[in-house]
Amino acid sequence: MQEYPVKRGFTKDLRETIVEKLKEHFGTEISCEGEHYRISFGALKSLDVSPGTGGKTLVIDTESDISVNDDVILDTNRRFRRFLDDVTGYSTKERVKKAKTAEKK
Repeated sequence: MQEYPVKRGFTKDLRETIVEKLKEHFGTEISCEGEHYRISFGALKSLDVSPGTGGKTLVIDTESDISVNDDVILDTNRRFRRFLDDVTGYSTKERVKKAKTAEKK
């Protein structure tokens, strides 16, 4: 399970944004249990996304399917990174920097 900070301004309507961006980037059916949104796509057997405590973070739990070929893995990873960029408001580079800063604390 991984928790990602969400940029100020992106926290408003976070639940709607999660659903919208899952549809946009993965184009698959979304199942909803409370505040947890789940999909299965490509190299991901399960992708569970939910707003974190206070709605200022994004909590993601994944389960990988290692039986797929490399092209599917690369496509899935690319879509996942773009999804994170759009929902959190931070680029990959910014997320890494924030994670390193949080780790030092």
